[in-house]
Amino acid sequence: MEIALLLIAMALTVLVVTALADRIDVPAPLVLIVVGVAGSYVPGVPEITLSPEVVLVGLLPPLLYAAAIQTSLVDFNANRRSILLLSVGLVVFTTVGVGVLVHALLPGIGWPGALAIGAVVAPPDAVAATAVGRRIGLPRRIVTVLEGESLLNDATALVSLRTAIAAGGAGISAVGVGLDFALAAGGGVAAGVLLYVVIGWVRRRVEDPLTDTAISLVTPFAAYVLAEQIHASGVIAVVVAGLLLGHRSPVLQTASSRIAERMNWRTIAFVLENVVFLLIGLQAARLVDDVGRSEVGLGRVVLVCGATLVAVVVLRVVWVAAARVVLLQPGPDGVRVRPSWRNTLLVGWAGMRGVVTLAAAFVIPSDVEHREVLLMIAFTVVAGTLLVQGLTLPWLARRLRVPSPDPMDDALARATLLQQASKAGFAALAEIEADEEHEDRHGVLDLVRQRIDQRNFAAWERLGTTPGQETPSELYARVRLAMIAAERERVLEIRSSGRVDSVVVAEVLAMLDVEESLIDRVRPQHEQEEPVGLRPAPLESCAHLAATWAVQTSDAGVCEDCLADGTSWVALRQCLECGHLACCDSSPAQHATAHFRDTAHPVMQSAEPGEDWRWCFVHHVTS
Repeated sequence: MEIALLLIAMALTVLVVTALADRIDVPAPLVLIVVGVAGSYVPGVPEITLSPEVVLVGLLPPLLYAAAIQTSLVDFNANRRSILLLSVGLVVFTTVGVGVLVHALLPGIGWPGALAIGAVVAPPDAVAATAVGRRIGLPRRIVTVLEGESLLNDATALVSLRTAIAAGGAGISAVGVGLDFALAAGGGVAAGVLLYVVIGWVRRRVEDPLTDTAISLVTPFAAYVLAEQIHASGVIAVVVAGLLLGHRSPVLQTASSRIAERMNWRTIAFVLENVVFLLIGLQAARLVDDVGRSEVGLGRVVLVCGATLVAVVVLRVVWVAAARVVLLQPGPDGVRVRPSWRNTLLVGWAGMRGVVTLAAAFVIPSDVEHREVLLMIAFTVVAGTLLVQGLTLPWLARRLRVPSPDPMDDALARATLLQQASKAGFAALAEIEADEEHEDRHGVLDLVRQRIDQRNFAAWERLGTTPGQETPSELYARVRLAMIAAERERVLEIRSSGRVDSVVVAEVLAMLDVEESLIDRVRPQHEQEEPVGLRPAPLESCAHLAATWAVQTSDAGVCEDCLADGTSWVALRQCLECGHLACCDSSPAQHATAHFRDTAHPVMQSAEPGEDWRWCFVHHVTS
């Protein structure tokens, strides 16, 4: 009963604190740390010990998996050099740097213990930096790099920690260190790929969302345990399985399963992430008591804890600044340029530590000299980086004037991507219409066209049964599912090219999933033919947009055709060949499209205030 009451109390605390943090506009992880520290000194609050097994087996796999399935594999691959430099190079650099510092400041500590605490404090948290980064609107490339780093750096740190502990018991050579890391990383990748293949095979044969969700909940623990059983990195196995399954989910799972998985893992991640930060704070009182009984003087403890906190911050900034010299990223016209110094500084400052650091500290054997001080160092680094860097990161982003993702750019990219998907869907519709052997007496195909048009307009701004005959609802479901399959295939092709932001791609895929799931609900219970999508040609370049440029549009503010017809308009568009001003497709008369059909003038530009995007009627692309 006491355990049940404690769990309920923690859950309620998390809910109340996160709600309060949203109201006062402060990141919830930071408030939970403070609440946990204060709660650890409240009489009657039971002492909670974060055992390594609970964190590394119970908390870390689901947290990493929840992050991995939402991470774009395309973006991850595009930024792999930056991610590897941070998740491997920086972790090793920090481990050695902190190890040297602690060995110099803490009398009696051996090199194994000093390097062990260096490995413990080296990896930034998989949640804290990206939680703060998304909240304050950091550029998406920075968030992608931070996500990718935090997915892999735990593996590097844990392998380094294991090596340092092994060195304390018996000598270990540099070759042995490298071999240990290679085996751990390679075995982790192999275990992750193997589990991906198995789960993927199963998912292609499972249509029940409940069964699929149950498989999803078991996957991260299975990946972690499988890898650890062969003495490989369980963290890497979880990340690899999550990245691959998340990337392939549009073709492995049904739409209903994808929606259920997304909602379930968002809920799990929300609960675990926030509980973890509360648990970190609740360790404070016990760690302080242990240090009070230490043979090391209080002044020395304060010195080594403070110096280590400063060191992890400085070492990260130095490494990121040095890495900027060797890193190039795609720029305009295909020219590769160095990352902006502003982005570099933000990445360097976004190094908040979290629960893995504190849990890994408890892995240090109890016979290591001054273990209680090492635990306090880990707690100081976690709390210090979360509070200092977490609170100042928004201020730094504002001072550097780093641009946030532009909602208008997202809206335009989303609408354009939907138009590209619709183009593929309409091609599938034309093929289906040509294959129909009977007259469409119910006008279902025209209704399909209308509903797709309505969906696209919104982006720019379901009957009796006759035996042996396909009902209108059956026909609609079959046709629309075939179109959605073609649309999804087209979106995935565009996603693989890396030309459209992964957030926009994910939003469009989610829209298609929602629509497909609604169709599944109204479909009859008897078997349907499996829809087959049309494979569209690759996205062609647009010579029409290349031959035009944005102009100062007319300020007349009216559609003369609408005035003549007695209709109204929603938004105005201007032909860039003759200057004709007409209403958009969301307007009842769609005079801009009518003008294109009459004249074949291919490019129009938005004539709305503050908008200068252009649209090619021929290729369905924007600029």
